[in-house]
Amino acid sequence: MEAEQIEIAEFLGRYPPFSFLPEKTLNLVAASLEISYYRQGADVYKFGDEIHDLCFIRSGSIEIYRRNGVLYNRLSVGDVFGQLGLLMNNRIRLPSRALEDSLIYFVPETLFNELCDNYDEFAYFVEVDDKRKMNKEIQQKREENDLSSVKVSTLIARPPIMISSDASIRQAASVMTDESVSSLLIYDEIAPVEDFGDSFKHLVGILTDRDLRTRVVSQGVDLDSAVSSVMTQTPKTLDKDTFVFEAMLMMLRFNLHHLPIVENNVPIGVIAISDIVRYESKNSLYIVGLIHRQHSIEELVQVSKDVPSCFVRMVRQESSAQMVGSAMSVIGRSFKQRLLELAEEKLGPPPVPYCFLALGSMARDEQLLITDQDNALILSNDYNSRLHNEYFEALTEFVSEGLDKCGYPYCTGRIMATNPRWRKTISEWRECFADWIDVPNPDALLNSSVFFDLEGVWGKTEWADELYRFIVNRAKNTPKFLASLSRNALLRTPPLGFFKEFVMEKDGEHRRTINLKRRGTAPLVDLIRVHALAVGSMSRNSIDRLDDVIKSGILPDKRGQELKYALEYLAMVRIRHQVEDVEDGSEVDNNIEPDTLSDIERRNLKEAFNVLSNSQRFLKYRYPFS
Repeated sequence: MEAEQIEIAEFLGRYPPFSFLPEKTLNLVAASLEISYYRQGADVYKFGDEIHDLCFIRSGSIEIYRRNGVLYNRLSVGDVFGQLGLLMNNRIRLPSRALEDSLIYFVPETLFNELCDNYDEFAYFVEVDDKRKMNKEIQQKREENDLSSVKVSTLIARPPIMISSDASIRQAASVMTDESVSSLLIYDEIAPVEDFGDSFKHLVGILTDRDLRTRVVSQGVDLDSAVSSVMTQTPKTLDKDTFVFEAMLMMLRFNLHHLPIVENNVPIGVIAISDIVRYESKNSLYIVGLIHRQHSIEELVQVSKDVPSCFVRMVRQESSAQMVGSAMSVIGRSFKQRLLELAEEKLGPPPVPYCFLALGSMARDEQLLITDQDNALILSNDYNSRLHNEYFEALTEFVSEGLDKCGYPYCTGRIMATNPRWRKTISEWRECFADWIDVPNPDALLNSSVFFDLEGVWGKTEWADELYRFIVNRAKNTPKFLASLSRNALLRTPPLGFFKEFVMEKDGEHRRTINLKRRGTAPLVDLIRVHALAVGSMSRNSIDRLDDVIKSGILPDKRGQELKYALEYLAMVRIRHQVEDVEDGSEVDNNIEPDTLSDIERRNLKEAFNVLSNSQRFLKYRYPFS
């Protein structure tokens, strides 16, 4: 074998799909290919041309166009093209042109077909375009996870045990004992509107063993009182076709131990935490339960030490990025809730009602391991600074200090309820948001990117929903604000250069890395938020917002699904990196090193960034700034 062919084989072996081939086959490819040189601006293939070779770029760069002349892709050294034409009746569908002087290797069609037949990884690479490769990986993650494919109906062991709301507490306890159940559904008999037909049982409450202990025995309630006086009214329910992971997240979020399952709004069973244990290691459920049983900041700090290992275990069990983000957010909210309970035990009941807000990733159910504490306080309109400020100052200091000790450090920008600026009455918050939307200056836009993702975690949480509804309605009807927010969402661009190569940090401790949050997930979240506000979405989670945006029809065909896959993929890569940091004992960060990724991972990452880039261009078109 000639020295030139040995060098060609070695060079080919650096890049997929040839990197999947054994040395002997690489040598065969090197001996079989032809080489052509194209000057800058020369056409490699025009639309409709016949093609009988796979093309590999040895040097230079090639631009791929759609039939209408619009640029589709820009390829550089190590990239292949032409496979679409080979797989579609040997006709060129996407014309190609040399962007600069370029050297192209041509692999004959007969050899190309043999490689596809004999090497699965080679075939997968050339038969599936980048978007479909990325999408397939995301889909495989979802399919590999039992929790996201098993429905709650499979967990139901028996029909629900029910009793009328007219029954006494004594009767209810007797039924629970006889049936050996830890929960009892309470119903009202509803007669049909028509003169004929059967009445039906309308679910109005649930009674559990815990309720009997805390609401009856410990309070000395008369056992002959109506069960409706101590039941939990209008309990949370889930449809029988809901997936187990959604049930798990609801139970985590609302600290539920029993969850009625319904079909057409009729109860068909009840699942308990113990039922989910068969499908989940119970780590996140266990930690949330522990948090609510601690009696001091010091005890909560001990529980917080288990959060990183819980995070790692969820990822190792192939949980999706959405599931991990939701579970970590629930854990974070639970720390806040327990600290607020402890604060009120120490300081006494609040002088006026309030709502403690979670902001940012926690409110979106997208929190990972690296996070600071972004929070604020909504106060009753009856709040009087002179009379009440001392209490709420002490309460917020207690909570923020506790969060810092539990691994949620103080916000460097002081976006915390300890800052008097972010303790406002309901009316003051409405005026504040109205001003930010009506006068979208840089400070207003910066604040909007944080405060427009809010959720109530304690107190009068309905105030948070009312405030968010006000924000969405006003923003939706203010085109100038949407255009300004859109322009702000373009400030963080994906780390891709002119030739689709990664643009990495050039110096400092993070040299040759990419901050995947700052350059990936954060700008995606920003642009999704703009679209969501424009269509009046009341969702907080980015994936849920995207679903609302897709339903509205404002995005080009398939763009919404591409965004969804890109966000999930970038989050997955970020999560895996944080897991590696935890296991290595390193400081957890968002800075990935592309050089350490596999060829397929690098290509998927580039495609995700490309989706972000295209979506940012559409944002300029959709919300023009004048």
